[in-house]
Amino acid sequence: MATYVIGDLQGCYDELLQLLDQIGFNQDDRLWLTGDLVNRGPRSLETLRFVHSLGEQAVTVLGNHDLHLLALAAGVDRKTHPTLEPILQAPDREELLYWLRHQPLLHDDKALGHVMTHAGIPHIWSLKQARALSAELEQVLQGPDCYAFLHQMYGDQPDCWQDDLSGMDRWRAITNYFTRMRFITESGRLEFKGNGAPETAPEGFAPWYRQPRRAPLKRIQLFGHWAALGFHREHQVVALDSGCVWGNTLTAYRLEDACVFTQACQPTKTAGD
Repeated sequence: MATYVIGDLQGCYDELLQLLDQIGFNQDDRLWLTGDLVNRGPRSLETLRFVHSLGEQAVTVLGNHDLHLLALAAGVDRKTHPTLEPILQAPDREELLYWLRHQPLLHDDKALGHVMTHAGIPHIWSLKQARALSAELEQVLQGPDCYAFLHQMYGDQPDCWQDDLSGMDRWRAITNYFTRMRFITESGRLEFKGNGAPETAPEGFAPWYRQPRRAPLKRIQLFGHWAALGFHREHQVVALDSGCVWGNTLTAYRLEDACVFTQACQPTKTAGD
């Protein structure tokens, strides 16, 4: 049995199947996904159905594009993308969306020594705190406050964590750290405009994984979200969004031996805005 981690799919269904075939993925293996299953790529509905069909064989964490789909389905008036419309119109829409909002924001495996989130765990949080904050937001998404939260989820404020944050501000901040983080200050303030390579960090900011941690994490972090970073290993982190939807590759990383596999993007794909 092997455990494979694959970066952001964003509807790249054909490449996913080709990559799984390349690695010889079978019913004894496990698949971890860094979130953003949908959006931009041409086959988001098929991707969502496939991951859902794997049941306990697959683990995925929620990404910002997954949350965007949930918000659109809840009636939030935001810019949509044509690739999401098939999901919103699908006969199994409610089953798929119910499953999606019951996925975690953090997956921790002590035995394998890895923890997975979509964008990362900021240096200002311990693993214990990150697990607690993930569970807190998951309870919101799975409970009666879900609709209200999705309607107030968007926004860049507050942009710096405080333990005494409450209500929607607290939940929005948790969401932004787990699903939107790239550049951050030493004090933990987030910057939301930059999405380029690490060397493009605005003054006073650095890539989140290069800030000295306040407490040792004792895990290797797995994350996606940062296509400009590509596949990257550094300082106990493995970045896995290699930008398939932008014409690059889809990457799989085998936890047991750190072996890397890639599948090139299909040349006919257009990502859109």
